[in-house]
Amino acid sequence: MPDGKAWPLISVVTPSFNQAQFLEATLRSILLQGYPNLEYFVMDGGSTDRSVEIIRKYSPWLTSWVSERDGGQSAAINRGLRLGSGLFTTWINSDDMLSQDALVAHASTIGFDSGSVYVGDCLYVDEETRPLNVHRGRVHSFTDLVRIRTVWRDPEQRGHIVQPEVLFPRQLALDVGALDVSDHRTMDYELWGKFFLAGAAFKYTHIPFAMFRLHGQQKTGQGWAQTQSLIQTAEKLVGQAHELPEQERQRLVADLHAYERDYWRATGPLARLGLPPRIVLPLREVQANWRRRAVQLVRRAS
Repeated sequence: MPDGKAWPLISVVTPSFNQAQFLEATLRSILLQGYPNLEYFVMDGGSTDRSVEIIRKYSPWLTSWVSERDGGQSAAINRGLRLGSGLFTTWINSDDMLSQDALVAHASTIGFDSGSVYVGDCLYVDEETRPLNVHRGRVHSFTDLVRIRTVWRDPEQRGHIVQPEVLFPRQLALDVGALDVSDHRTMDYELWGKFFLAGAAFKYTHIPFAMFRLHGQQKTGQGWAQTQSLIQTAEKLVGQAHELPEQERQRLVADLHAYERDYWRATGPLARLGLPPRIVLPLREVQANWRRRAVQLVRRAS
C-alpha cells in the first residue's frame, strides 16, 4: 500500500455454468489485476461445454475451483464466500469482468472501512466486448433502493446498482445470511437491501471497477419475470424495515404494486387490454413455439 500498510486480502468468486465463450476473458481480468493479496475461487456448476478445459488451463493461479452440480448461482457464490478469508470480496459472473487495475486503484486511493460497501463505475460492453456506456449507481439509502419507479429504474437517473461494480465486506455478507439461494433473479438486489438494513454505508468511489456484458442469454433480459422478482424482493425488504414508519412502508409497497401493474400493461396489446399474466403468458408461449417451428421449417426447406 502507498502508506506502507499491508495490502488487505481480497476474495473474488466467479460462479460459472456453460459460458465458455466468455469465461477466459473473465478469468484473465481477475488474475491479471496485479493486486498482491488476492484469492480467487471459481465455482463451476458442472459445465458441459469447454468451461472446465479453460478453468484447468488457469488452475495454477486459482486459489480453488470445483466443477460439479450445485444448488444454482446463489449457492455457488455463497460457497465461495465461505471458502474465502478476505476482508473484502465481490463476485464476478462468468460473462463479466473486472476493469484493469480496479483492485489496486481502489486499495491505493479509497482504502477499506469494514462498515462500508463500495460502488465503483461499471462499463457496459456488448457480446464482443465493445464499450457501450459507463454506469454509476445513485442509490444512497434503503428507501432509494426500494423506489423502483423513481430511482432504481428511472430512465433519467438509471439509479440501479450493477452487481460487479460492488466491493463489500465479506464478513458483513455472511452476517446477513449471504445470498438467498431460492432467489435466482434478484439475489444481488436483496443483498444490497440486507446491507442497508444492517446499517452499512454505500460509498461511490468513481473508480472504473467492472465491465457488465450485455448479451441475449442473460436473466436480466427476461423483462417481466425479472420485474416480478424485483417487486417481490423489494416488498419483502420493506417488510423487514421495521424502523420505517408504518405509513411510509405502506406508501412504498403501494407504489411497487402500481409500478408492477404499469409495467405489465406496457408489455403488449393483450396486457394493455387488462388481461392478466395467467392468461397472456401461455398465449405468448404458444405464439413463440409456432414461430420457432416456422423458422425450423424454413431452414429445412432451404
